[in-house]
Amino acid sequence: MKKSLFLVSAIAVAILTSCGGTVQPEQITVNPSPLTVVGNQVEAEITGTFPVKKFAKNAVLTITPVLKYEGGEATSQSVVYVGEKAKENGQVISFKDGGKYAQVASFEYVPAMAKSELFLQITAKTGNKVEELPLIKIADGVVSTAKLVVANAEEVKPQITADKFQRIIQEVQEADIRFLIQQSTLRNSELKSQEMKDLHAAIKDADTTANKAINKLEVAGYASPDGDMDLNTKLADARQTKAQKYLQKQLKKAKVDAEIESNVTAEDWAGFQKAMEASNIQDKELVLRVLSMYTDPEEREAQIKNLSAVYKTIADEILPALRRSRLILTTDLIGKSDEEIAALAKNNPSALTVDELLYAATLTQDLTEKSAIYAKATEIYPADYRAYNNMGMVYFTQGDIANARRSFAKALQLDAANPDVHYNAGIAALAENDLVQAEQHLGKAAGTQADLKAAMGTLYTMKGDYAAAKVAYGNEATNNAAVQQILNEDYAAARQTLARVAKPNATTAYLSAVVGARTNDREAVYANLKVAVKGNAQLKAKAQNDIEFAKYQQDEQFQAIVK
Repeated sequence: MKKSLFLVSAIAVAILTSCGGTVQPEQITVNPSPLTVVGNQVEAEITGTFPVKKFAKNAVLTITPVLKYEGGEATSQSVVYVGEKAKENGQVISFKDGGKYAQVASFEYVPAMAKSELFLQITAKTGNKVEELPLIKIADGVVSTAKLVVANAEEVKPQITADKFQRIIQEVQEADIRFLIQQSTLRNSELKSQEMKDLHAAIKDADTTANKAINKLEVAGYASPDGDMDLNTKLADARQTKAQKYLQKQLKKAKVDAEIESNVTAEDWAGFQKAMEASNIQDKELVLRVLSMYTDPEEREAQIKNLSAVYKTIADEILPALRRSRLILTTDLIGKSDEEIAALAKNNPSALTVDELLYAATLTQDLTEKSAIYAKATEIYPADYRAYNNMGMVYFTQGDIANARRSFAKALQLDAANPDVHYNAGIAALAENDLVQAEQHLGKAAGTQADLKAAMGTLYTMKGDYAAAKVAYGNEATNNAAVQQILNEDYAAARQTLARVAKPNATTAYLSAVVGARTNDREAVYANLKVAVKGNAQLKAKAQNDIEFAKYQQDEQFQAIVK
């Protein structure tokens, strides 16, 4: 708010003849006035003048700013002014020319200061005589709108660390049936391989186990990328067909009902590249370069065959494995139902994995139940940081900041670099006005999935750095963002922000009333105050003492709202 001038009348600054002509300072100016809390400090620049030929040469004047409020008072550091012949230390004031008076008053803010008055307490001394002068009121205070910024779960939402629970987990098992060059005959040695035995066992298990199901069965036929394309196409198709007929026969024998999907790859260049990359063949990088340089299959084959020194090794070690049919089983492993998980979380949590326990907490909206589940998770799985973080999130949402901070600290012991936990620890520190810790944690929260802008904007606003807060908030539409705009005297933006708050509450309405007061919109003040006090009766007392509404507090309509 803009500064205003407080003039001390001629009577109030009458010469103290008993002190040899020493006078109080005149034309006192306080900036800002009314006083305003910035961060957690109330500061004021106080200036004035000492008139000419009035400050006794042996006088000592001690000036102490005192902020008085209901139930207490706070004093700031004193300044001492001395005459030209005084023996005490202080700022010397010329008797002939007078001088300037200036000091900065600073007070640690307490809520009762919202309705307060700033005085100068002056002690005058000449020789051995000391006299306390009457207090001089120089300002009212304190504009405490900045304190409407809060770090709670509505304004800075805590971040949960997600579970990895999946209702259905898919398992894949594969087996290859290999063929001789330019052939599609199924060989008995291939059909009895361990791969095939394992595949048959997996199919039977998926079909008979209660929590498993066959999702998909595929048979793919391949030919190696050498030789004529037409021949390779026929080979791949024949290999697929024979392998599929074989599998169908085996399914029928095992009494397994499953559809088979088919797929054919005439020239398996992808398989060739993968096998080359995994090999120790000399000059394999040269072969891989050929694959990257040429896309035409015939050109690729020709270029590779030109590498006569390496081609024989390729033909012996790489190509035989590509002449195959691949049988692929995809099995669904079906997890516990929500009902089963919820029941076990209450009655036998040890029967659940850590991810199932964390998931169980998401099945209830009751914060007490959530907290109990997370507490069990920390007991059963004490090395998993997520349970501590999520328990801290519940505490934060409940307003139990002390326990929230302890939980986040434990989570950070287990995962010191986790950005989500640092974010949560940061907003919890904000909630206790621990701005140093808040800034340290939020500085390590880059990469969090939470809204870091809102947290940083809140931090800067609480520090009193409103310019930085404006940049941090951007287009955020929250009560906190609106407070920053009010403090930056951008009232049009504040109105727009408050109108866009997703879930407006009593504080939203109160801030709208403040904007109305600062823009002399009486109707906006009364209309919004009615909504505010209806939503939160405690705001009646705040409004009665809030200097933002000083010009309205004697109005009958105002009194009717806040009585």
